[in-house]
Amino acid sequence: MKRTENALVWIRRAESNLARAAVGKSDDKILYEDLCFDCQQAVEKSLKALMVVLDMEPIITHAIGLLLGSIEEKSTIEVPPFVNESVILTDYAVQTRYPGFYEPVTEDEYKTALHLASQVVDWVKGEIERR
Repeated sequence: MKRTENALVWIRRAESNLARAAVGKSDDKILYEDLCFDCQQAVEKSLKALMVVLDMEPIITHAIGLLLGSIEEKSTIEVPPFVNESVILTDYAVQTRYPGFYEPVTEDEYKTALHLASQVVDWVKGEIERR
């Protein structure tokens, strides 16, 4: 599979996570924690798509900061501040998936996570189109 095709598979998965998160609390049984996990996954997968296009091996990690650091270290891409802000979403990858290890996620935190994830996915798509 060509790099671009592989990257588009990653982007499709990122957009799927983002779409699920954007549906929001359509049911009382849906937790903000799970919606924020989808936001984190959207960012993680989109950054891995960018890594593929840059001919980098995607790192097997949930740590957004590690992915961003690798992209900055091994490419000429300048990561904008709003993308760097998305590192806060890493907590939603693990901690909030285990009851009792966190404070419940609020609606405002969910909205922030969704906004950040949307911005990062859009930025990555733009970076991929430039290549």
